Amino acid sequence: MKKVFAAVLLLTATIASAQQMPPGKWWQRPEVVRELQLTSEQRERLDEIFRGAANGLIDAKGDVEKLQIALRGEIDRPQTRRAEILRIAEQLSDARGQLFEREVTMLLDMRGVLNEEQWSRMRDRLDQMQQRQREQPNNRMRPQQRRRP
Repeated sequence: MKKVFAAVLLLTATIASAQQMPPGKWWQRPEVVRELQLTSEQRERLDEIFRGAANGLIDAKGDVEKLQIALRGEIDRPQTRRAEILRIAEQLSDARGQLFEREVTMLLDMRGVLNEEQWSRMRDRLDQMQQRQREQPNNRMRPQQRRRP
């Protein structure tokens, strides 16, 4: 069962890194504002999109986290219940899908605020971040997930 749990953790990390969402309120960082030449109107529109999506994203992330805990609890039971584990795994998969859809919807709305040149610069920045993550895979894990000597 430890192998199943390890596989679940690996899958979680893979899905999270594949989403390539810009971190945080990127449009408020001075270096991003300069690099993309964002106007105050664009920053205001990006704030509105973020505020409009925030509650749904928080709820969706909460659903994923709750189901991850439930799955871990089932896997850690002395007597595993295969049907229950698979039921929770399916719910977790659905919840991750909902979270991903919400994130993509917000990103798409934000993309609509940027012109082609700004988006190209943002895309380059995201690609650079992803490349750095690939080069340093241990940095993607949370401290509690890193292997201890």
